[in-house]
Amino acid sequence: MKLKRSLAVAVFVLAMSVEVPNVFAQPPKYKQAKVSFDDFKELVEGLEPHRAQRLIDFDTFLKKAKEPNTIILDSRSAFRFDRVHLKGAKHLAFTDFTQTNLAQVIPSFDTTILIYCNNNFEGDEVDFATKMAPSFPPPPKDRIATQMAVQARPRMMALNIPTYVNLYGYGYRNVYELNELLSVKDPRVVFEGSLKKQ
Repeated sequence: MKLKRSLAVAVFVLAMSVEVPNVFAQPPKYKQAKVSFDDFKELVEGLEPHRAQRLIDFDTFLKKAKEPNTIILDSRSAFRFDRVHLKGAKHLAFTDFTQTNLAQVIPSFDTTILIYCNNNFEGDEVDFATKMAPSFPPPPKDRIATQMAVQARPRMMALNIPTYVNLYGYGYRNVYELNELLSVKDPRVVFEGSLKKQ
């Protein structure tokens, strides 16, 4: 019995000493995409305190919109922007953000940029559909997970966040984000676009 145990231990030690190639540490055998999660994490880590000081209500948003060297930027799709947007807003779809494209819409890095997105408006789920990932219930057999899922809240996927992060990453620091949820029927809200021409 002792001999068998000693033999088993020796085999185990020998097996552990054999060098197994680490396939995960090897560089890919293809040209890697120009994507860096590390760059994104580094950018976001320092950004949160900056953004926290630049969340504004709609009255402040409207007041700032009247100041010189200020633009309202709508980064939703061109289709949604053309249908309806805040009066006076300029458009650049988030998918078209590059240093060159941003420079064509935003005159300088000193420009005050006011941003909003779908999640700032309620009452029009067609043109301002709330971007939200629902919490999906677990399999019915798991009671504890089911109870937890009932309490779980949906995850907000608002376009304001990536818009703010990218503007900051491209060097625009004078950004203010609308933080208020407004009814599309709020008398302070003035829209324009193809829907308003009908």
